[in-house]
Amino acid sequence: MSQGKNIGMPLKWQYPIRYGEETEVSADVLVLGGGLAGCFAAISAARKGLKVVLVDKSCTIHSGAAGTGIDHWMGCPANPASKVTPEEYTYPPVRGGYGNVIATYIMARDSYDVLLELEKMGMKIRDTEDEFKGADFRDEKTKLLFAYDYENKHCVRIWGTGMKPALYRECKRLGVDIYERTMVTSLLTEGGKQGARVVGATAVNTRIGEFYIFKAKASVLTMATPERVWIFSSEWTGLLGLDGPPSNAGNGHAMAWRAGAEFTMMERSDHEEFGGTTGIGSIIFGSGSNFATWYPCSIVDANGKEVPWVDVEGKPISTVWERTHPALGQGFFRFSTAAGGGEGAKRGFPSLIPDLPDRIRRGEFKLPLYADLPGMSKHERRAIFGLMVGQEGKTWPVYHFYTQAGFNPDEDLLQVYELGAAPLGWRRLRYGGLVHDWDMKTNLEGLYTAGQQVFDGAGASRACSTGRWAGNRAAEYAMRADEPVVSREQVNSEKARVYAPVERSHGIDWKELEAGIAKVMQDYCGDTKTEELMNIGLKSLSEIKEAEASTICARNPHELMRTLEVLDILACCEIIIQASLARKASSRWLSFERLDYPEDDPPQWRKWVTLKLEDNEVKVGELPLDYYGSLKESYEAHRK
Repeated sequence: MSQGKNIGMPLKWQYPIRYGEETEVSADVLVLGGGLAGCFAAISAARKGLKVVLVDKSCTIHSGAAGTGIDHWMGCPANPASKVTPEEYTYPPVRGGYGNVIATYIMARDSYDVLLELEKMGMKIRDTEDEFKGADFRDEKTKLLFAYDYENKHCVRIWGTGMKPALYRECKRLGVDIYERTMVTSLLTEGGKQGARVVGATAVNTRIGEFYIFKAKASVLTMATPERVWIFSSEWTGLLGLDGPPSNAGNGHAMAWRAGAEFTMMERSDHEEFGGTTGIGSIIFGSGSNFATWYPCSIVDANGKEVPWVDVEGKPISTVWERTHPALGQGFFRFSTAAGGGEGAKRGFPSLIPDLPDRIRRGEFKLPLYADLPGMSKHERRAIFGLMVGQEGKTWPVYHFYTQAGFNPDEDLLQVYELGAAPLGWRRLRYGGLVHDWDMKTNLEGLYTAGQQVFDGAGASRACSTGRWAGNRAAEYAMRADEPVVSREQVNSEKARVYAPVERSHGIDWKELEAGIAKVMQDYCGDTKTEELMNIGLKSLSEIKEAEASTICARNPHELMRTLEVLDILACCEIIIQASLARKASSRWLSFERLDYPEDDPPQWRKWVTLKLEDNEVKVGELPLDYYGSLKESYEAHRK
């Protein structure tokens, strides 16, 4: 095979090229994706004494959406300091009922036990040095630190930079066989048939190009939603990925779709944000803010005038204490309501005045705005800048380099670049994913799922809890399953597809193709949608697939990985448009607007719209919003 001589390869590739060579690997449980959910799935299955193989496109020790750390452990009402029960936390579901109640309840019941497991693995979860002794957000008995709701204590602050290394060490200790720098390209099904039992997967090494055939009695798919659908530029630092790395390209979505798995919520997407906290040119949480990691930081204008806050009822509040405790009669802070409720959703906790932009225009506040860390108490200041900035995702470089450059949170303000969404006409898929039951099992026999791979699957504690659950259920299935039989014809077909880009001598490159796909999504599946627009979008994607995509080239195994990512993004875009066409109603809870069907959440459309491929034809289905049934009874029955 070619070693990437097309499109002017400038330098010799530093690794040996082994295109076409095969390695076959057998396992009881195959875990696809090495993020939080994947690692916990592998650990759970390995603890049952089974042979477990984990495949990761990157390096497992720091891969995935939380590969470099997290600062919040959301959805932890079972901790001993909490005043909220798992049932209260889960039900009624957030976002008008459009929430994954199964995954939420598993998280609510299990996440504290999972946190204790992480502590045993070596991750720090409590203030053992008494740095925050006496703080309002500290529980003196357990030394746990809490965020947001200091009264009800259901969100724990943690030292999350140690999480992935701890999980990696535990995988290695248990003998999990890890294949890194290995990109999974397809699911293998019994007889090579769409919709049949999953019996393994194929993959390609991203350094040497070798082809892998993984056979397994049970598989757990734990990848993530695509980060690069509506906009793409590899040159814009910080652009790609609000919660995760740009390598999150929807590979799991695409391969599950081709295998016949069922999806839902794929019509939902949120505005991309342009600005300091989440947008172009900045690292998330790398500027002043009062969002998430920075909550409840005081904000002042250029003259030092403090920007007021209001409670959930819109009433003015003036102290940090009021920002971190529920209003009279409120109950408890429901973070998910605020984070993703849609334009019509009521906020779940206090916020800055909602008319701030208008008051800035009237001259009441002067730009620029600043985060006033010096104006806060020592404990609050240190919790934000030093604990949370430094532990969350990509913020360790922020903490390190800002401090190195002389930034002192005891004395210095930090400029605010963005305090809310500023839609620019493109969106971000966040919540769409696989349909599953209480076993975290998909509609495909032998295939389980967890983390961001499932619909409404965002969040580290949810990923770990569902990964742990799915790994156990997959292991139980593997103990009684027949030996997998792989279709050679299916393997050969996938192998030809995978290597086609390195066989071409000229054609389009992956960046150009991805930019073109993003432009189609901006133009034909943007903020507002119509049947005609989306049909044009589908036709455009089809033309791209038949023309430009069929000429895409790769010069080496790394570019081959990027090329295959773009082809998977193309598949994800088709799913998104198909789902958007299928829901013939608008929904503020889904951030979904159709000009040709303007009625908001009419009763007949308060349901899950599902999609899957049958004989390569899109089949649209539906499920009631409450298909999950009872909480405690279902949980106990499937916990076994």
